[in-house]
Amino acid sequence: MTKHQNIYTNIVVLGGGESGTGAALLAARKGYKVFVSEYAQIKPEFKKILSENGIAFEEGGHSAEIVSKAGLVIKSPGISDRAPILQEVAGADIISEIEFASWFTKAKIIGITGSNGKTTTTLLTGHIMKKAGLDVCVAGNVGTSFAANLAHSDHDYFVLELSSFQLDGIVHFRPDIAIITNITPDHLDRYDYSFEAYAKSKFRICMNQTVDDALVYCADDAATMQMLGSLNTHPQRIAFSSSPTTASTGGYFSDNQLFFNINPNPFTMTIEELALQGRHNMYNTLAAGLTAKIIGIRNETIKQSMSDYQNVAHRLEYVANVHGVSFYNDSKATNVNSTWYALEYFNRPIIWIAGGVDKGNDYSKLVPLVRQKVKAIVCLGTDNQKLHEVFEGKVETIVNTDSAEQAVGVAALLAAKNDIVLLSPACASFDLFENYEDRGNQFKMAVKSL
Repeated sequence: MTKHQNIYTNIVVLGGGESGTGAALLAARKGYKVFVSEYAQIKPEFKKILSENGIAFEEGGHSAEIVSKAGLVIKSPGISDRAPILQEVAGADIISEIEFASWFTKAKIIGITGSNGKTTTTLLTGHIMKKAGLDVCVAGNVGTSFAANLAHSDHDYFVLELSSFQLDGIVHFRPDIAIITNITPDHLDRYDYSFEAYAKSKFRICMNQTVDDALVYCADDAATMQMLGSLNTHPQRIAFSSSPTTASTGGYFSDNQLFFNINPNPFTMTIEELALQGRHNMYNTLAAGLTAKIIGIRNETIKQSMSDYQNVAHRLEYVANVHGVSFYNDSKATNVNSTWYALEYFNRPIIWIAGGVDKGNDYSKLVPLVRQKVKAIVCLGTDNQKLHEVFEGKVETIVNTDSAEQAVGVAALLAAKNDIVLLSPACASFDLFENYEDRGNQFKMAVKSL
């Protein structure tokens, strides 16, 4: 046990999804008395794990009399800090699953956060490390939770994708290498529509770092640079950029090349050699490559890994060409900045499928790209008023739809040969879909049935 593990006699996990079930499983395996409380219904696969491991749970509501007796509450990231049930646990310590899991490993931890690119950066970093033969596990906000992985086995390294919600619940969690890909407006509804509060949440990733640790960050990102000025910890700072002047000792891209300037043995790669294309992926590749250099992975292994990597599903994923029209699934673009990169990537006329749950989005930054590249907008959501207000008159056509099948059908009618149909919603998916994967999968099914 670490110094953070007080002897908690009673642990309550709020939330019975991936994070909550993983935390409960780890707690049970470590000998704690644990109870899972879920406001909605627990999915069958998680209920099976809880039952098979003898973990008590409830669903369809929280029992205040049980929850109020907790000494430690592990709160799932989907639960807001304002949730009424949290008023019942005022005397308990409240932490995230990420914090709890970190108590039970001596692994080196690479933590990756940001508004955009964190999944790609996480998976690419894990890919490079696996190619180098390291004992590494990729977890967190992608795939299986950190705690669930630890419940089964420890590793030498964990590469963790971390959302702001997960970071809100950390206390002692300290990554050896922290990566902040960028900070742009997202999830502002959870932060009283305060961008500063959201940015501070992201920067919690380095709040416990020391001079022995490293912070890898984007020097082109204004919010990141502003937050760096008030950072109270002193990790080694390593920047990446599109300019050699701002990242001369880190990494940058210029003149069709990527430069990795970390000793020993700095190296370069041409952009054509990279598996991931597009300006946004230059940043992701730099972040992953610099991290691999810090760990001490050989240049040849890094270069090979960055050439043969397979991109993540639902992120600028090519689906099919139907009657000369190319369909792309970018369902993972749940904020404006992600969609900006997607629109910027293509050089052919676009039929843009957008919309969903607005999280306080400012669409105005998309207007120049939309005027230049977008022929028509197909709205896919229950409330499309804001999209109409911003883009009416900027494109030839704006149409409302309320299913992936309908959106794809309308987009196919509006598209001409050599056009692009791009699903890049800039919004969350919860009005019509279970999550962004469900949205992307329904889009792909609809395209394949054309």
